[in-house]
Amino acid sequence: MSSLGQLVAGIAHEINNPVNFLCGNLNYVNEYSKNLLSLIEKYQQYYNLKPNPEIEDLLEKFDLDFIKQDLPKVMSSMKFGIERIHDIVVSLRTFSRLDEAIIKTVNIHQGLDSTLFILQHRLQQTSQRKEIQLIKIYDRLPPIRCYASQLNQVFMNLLVNAIDAVEQKIERAKQASENFLPQIQIRTELREGEKVAIYIADNGVGIPETFKPRIFDPFFTTKPVGKGTGLGLAISHQIIEKHQGELRCISTVGQGTEFIIEIPLKIGIRG
Repeated sequence: MSSLGQLVAGIAHEINNPVNFLCGNLNYVNEYSKNLLSLIEKYQQYYNLKPNPEIEDLLEKFDLDFIKQDLPKVMSSMKFGIERIHDIVVSLRTFSRLDEAIIKTVNIHQGLDSTLFILQHRLQQTSQRKEIQLIKIYDRLPPIRCYASQLNQVFMNLLVNAIDAVEQKIERAKQASENFLPQIQIRTELREGEKVAIYIADNGVGIPETFKPRIFDPFFTTKPVGKGTGLGLAISHQIIEKHQGELRCISTVGQGTEFIIEIPLKIGIRG
């Protein structure tokens, strides 16, 4: 888990430098292009004599009118793309929290949202299936003390499992020609006794009753061969225990699964 955090933080750092370079220079490119187009317009306004054949050929070849209309759109698209990359970098850095190797006071919702941002591509509609609907119900939570990167990795494991379970249900519904609306719900709650609860629920395939006692065992998995290592839930369980919390599972075959994380606001971390 530590190696994963270091890898993610390293990637974010390497991406961040060229993104900052592009973002800074794009403003100049945008300004220069506007100036050049304005200059060309002035030339056309004051030097409206019939141009020589070579310039006429170039005007026809380059389609100046189209460039005037399309260049601002291209610049806007590039700006949007760079901003998108910047958002991804911020999410990766929030997820990894490599600079927070000690206990920190953090916003739990930021950790959830950064993890969701990284997994966004798995929630979106594809040519094979409809979009997985995400429902977020966030309570007003105070900051909590925790190892942020470890907690984010728990969120990642549980959300990946939820997506996998929903995708299995989508495939089964498709084979049975049934209508199915895939959903994942994330809910947070401030509880009495200075505790925070995080609920991650899906309406996927569910876990058979006979498997439930073993889901936190290392190398045990309910996924098809090649789809899971059986370590995600085991590590997640250890991390929550380390935070003096509890990780529970409620599941019904064919209806879905809900994982409940409960941790205290003021954590005395066990080593």
